[in-house]
This record gives sequence, C-alpha cells and structure tokens, in this order.
Amino acid sequence: MPMNMSWWWAGAIGAVRKRHDEHAGDAKQPFQSVALVVGSTGIVGTSLVDILPLPDTPGGPWKVYAVSRRPLPPWSPPPSPAVTHLCLDLADSAAVSEALSRLTDITHVFYVAWAPHFIEEQNREANTGMLRNVLSVVVPNCPALVHVSLQTGSKHYIGPPESIGKFAIETPFSEDMPRLDCPNLYYDQEDVLFDAVSRRRDGAVSWSVHRPSLVFGFSPRSAMNVVCSLCVYAAICRKEGRRKLRWPGSLGAWEGLSNASDADLVAEQHIWAAVDPAAKNEAFNCSNGDVFKWKQLWPVLAGKFGLECVGYEGEESRVSLMEAMAGKEAVWAEIVREERLVVTTELDQVANWWFVDALFMDKWEFLDTMNKSKEHGFLGFRNTVKSFGTWIDKMRFYKIVPSCRIVSSL
Repeated sequence: MPMNMSWWWAGAIGAVRKRHDEHAGDAKQPFQSVALVVGSTGIVGTSLVDILPLPDTPGGPWKVYAVSRRPLPPWSPPPSPAVTHLCLDLADSAAVSEALSRLTDITHVFYVAWAPHFIEEQNREANTGMLRNVLSVVVPNCPALVHVSLQTGSKHYIGPPESIGKFAIETPFSEDMPRLDCPNLYYDQEDVLFDAVSRRRDGAVSWSVHRPSLVFGFSPRSAMNVVCSLCVYAAICRKEGRRKLRWPGSLGAWEGLSNASDADLVAEQHIWAAVDPAAKNEAFNCSNGDVFKWKQLWPVLAGKFGLECVGYEGEESRVSLMEAMAGKEAVWAEIVREERLVVTTELDQVANWWFVDALFMDKWEFLDTMNKSKEHGFLGFRNTVKSFGTWIDKMRFYKIVPSCRIVSSL
C-alpha cells in the first residue's frame, strides 16, 4: 500500500507523537492488522510498541501482542488498550509453544529480540534457537500471517568481533554485498527465517530483514544503548563535582564520520516493509540518511548535563570508561536516590562501559547506503544530532537519568 508522505515527515521533523491513552482509538473497533512484537522492551521494540497503535500508522488500526522476557519496566508509558503484554522466555520452547499457539490472529511478526553473549558461537546458538522457537509456532498456526520482519545489523558486513580485521571492509555497506566467509549470527538468523517462511505451502508469508547501524533510542534494557551509557557517564561526572565532560576515546573516533539509526526510524522501516508490497522479500539497511562526527554530539551531551565539553586531548589523556567508571556503583546509587529515578538497578545494568570503549577506541568507518531503501519507497530520515538530543531528553523525562540542575559542588 502507498505510504502517506506526512507519516514520514512527522517523524523526520521530530513532531510530538500523540499519546496512546488519548489518541489510540477505541479498542473495540475492528483491527486491520495484528502484530507480534518480539523483544518489545528493547531499544527498537519499545519504539514499535509506541508507534503501531497510533491512528496514522500504515496498516492500522493495529492490535499488538508485545513479548518480553521480563515484566514491563517502571518507565513504560500508560498502557494502550490495543496492546497486550506477554512475559516469555524465548529460549524455553515449551513455554513459547504454550503461549503463542493461542494467538492465531497474528498477521505480522516483528522480531527485534537479542540475547547478548560475548562469544559468537553462544550468540548463534542462543539467538537462532529463540527465533526458531517463535517461528515454528507462529508460521504454521496463524492462517492470516502475511509478513515476518527480522532485525539484524551492521555485523552482517563486518563479522563478529573476533573476525574484525580478518577481512577487508568496503564502505559504504550495500545490501548486495556477499556474506563473509565466517560464522555469523545474522546469517544463521536469516537462514532460519527463510526456511520457516518457505514451509508455508500457500506462499502467503513474505519477509524483510533490517540492518540498522548504531541505534539511538530509549530503552536502558538494551545492552548496546550508547545514549543511556553516556548519560550515566555524564551524570556521574556532574555528581562528583567535575566541571568538564572529557572525551574518553581516540582522535579517529572523534573526527571520523559515522552512521547512526534512530530507533523510531528503524521501527518505521519495519512497519513500511510489513505493509508495502514493494518491500517484500528484501533486506534493507536502516540509518538516518546523514553522517555525523562524535565531535558534533559531545557538546550536546555536555550541555544537557550542565558540563563543559572537552574534546580529544591527545593519546596520553585517553581513558577507558571501564577503568574510569570502576567502583562507581555507590555514586550511581546516590544519584538514583537523590534524583528519585525510576531505574533503581545496579550501575552495570544501565551502562555498558565495554561497548562504549569499543565504539570509541578507533576510527570505525562503518558507513552504509540507504539507496536501496529509498528506491523501494522508504523515505524516512532523521537528523542525527537532533535525534541524539531527543533521546537524552526522553530518558530524562521518564527519570531514567537525572535532569540538569545546578548543585553546590560545581
């Protein structure tokens, strides 16, 4: 179905989305589409659950089954009458079968779940198993199912961490690049998807694969939510009385060009591919459509926390955040208590210093192209600098991280 241009534009210019409880419509009305969002409290899953019930979302009105391993977090917005939450361990095939076999009205699957493991072999085993458990139930048991959307990422082009440096990496990444000659979770997941869809004899189920870059979004439950980690770093710096927010990374990361993917934009691309015939059975990159340098974003972060921005100061001044933030659990606990934040978890559950260090350690020119996506009809985009600031503001609004206020120690 053709997309309404205003839908792309509203997201691109940062228009405020209407709240579900005020504008999602009457839950008793007939639904046109029924979504299963797997990984619904993750960084893109949160955006999907926010966007799908809105009255202007293509393919709607949408009914949503939102699946997550843990119960709803305390920062969740008021529930929409169109959304039903299910707590489910995807690794438990029996539990998955019992829970999902009853949901026979599903028309679309959005699979955006990921269980992180440091070793690729463990990643492959755990995550392909989870995906297979879901699809083995939903694909054969949902007669109205028409589309399955799978999210992977840029690791499709560069391989797992242990393979980085073993292959020549050509940028910008395009979807027609061949697979690397190495084991890769994303290749395995694609194969599970293709196999599951092909087993439907009626041929009615299409698929799409979405490959975002570094995702900027809201959920602190994501192991790779760099925005949340950096906000925690800035908040600790401020709490300890530092006036300056120092850049902890390399010159290459400070000056180099990068891609990012706004979580709402990724969700919009999933939805577009699910309902637009031009997108069926295709893989798409998904980045904001611009490039940025961290030297552009660092002043935004510093300003949000009332700190002075300090950029790259030389190799001798570099610091690992894993080392600099070691032993800061009590500081974070005090911030949570004083600022009455809703996230009362341990520091290592809201900040991933290893990931930030890896991101900033060198000049990673992992740039992709959005040409294929645009040629097939997806016109969404984001201004990355504005996106970065918007997600910081949202985390502050929901009291996941503290708002800026002047304290006597500064």
